[in-house]
Amino acid sequence: MTHNPAYRRILTRMGYYAYQNGLIYNHLNQAGGWDEHLSRCRDFVKASIEKFRPETVTVLGSGWLLDVPLAEMSDKLNRIYLVDIIHPPEVIRQAGTMGNVVLVEADITGGVIEEVWNISRRHTVLNRLRSLGTVRIGEFTPDFEPGTVVSLNILTQLESQPLHWLRGRSRIPGEELTAFRRKIQEKHIDFLKRHNSVLITDFSEVVIGRSGQETSVRTLLADLPPGKLESEWTWNLDITGRENYNSLIAMKMIGLAW
Repeated sequence: MTHNPAYRRILTRMGYYAYQNGLIYNHLNQAGGWDEHLSRCRDFVKASIEKFRPETVTVLGSGWLLDVPLAEMSDKLNRIYLVDIIHPPEVIRQAGTMGNVVLVEADITGGVIEEVWNISRRHTVLNRLRSLGTVRIGEFTPDFEPGTVVSLNILTQLESQPLHWLRGRSRIPGEELTAFRRKIQEKHIDFLKRHNSVLITDFSEVVIGRSGQETSVRTLLADLPPGKLESEWTWNLDITGRENYNSLIAMKMIGLAW
């Protein structure tokens, strides 16, 4: 499944290609600061697959495969679906060498990208959108049997680009945007709860200023189900101070499998 040219233009305008490229550049710029987090992600996925022993696994938010133990999974599974809004050329090449890996381009939010585009594309800084109105927040519905689903560092990022786009074109009240974020997260979790699933997500962002003072902001707005496997760790997202005026940024992470 691939996007048509018109939809690719929407993704370009809304910054998805730039966002994806920014992820790999941020990883490289952090001088190994992400290594422990990525290793924890891969280990948790492998432990979960060992526990459930599925034949098919679907990875939501496969990205650059930095946190995906693809080689190990390919050795153990009959079929692996890698699902993301866009697949980098390097990932397409790598997946092409594995006969049991299928790439799927899809909006994991269940259509929020196109909904946001349609209500806001004619609005500018001079004609700002005032409300989200009747934006439909759907649930991802794959046209294949997903088996065990792995949601990988994507839950709180599903809202990222739609919100970035809206903030340049709207004066929507903060509480309405918060409700929008929560609903996107809830719909994603609802889908995961229908399957054996592995969820790795941040739940809080911690900013450490130059004076050492810490400020914590909740990033996870939805409730999580209990897991048969659980793990928590800290992701040192920015150890260089590049992203936030020389402040360090860490994400509090949780892994759940049910």
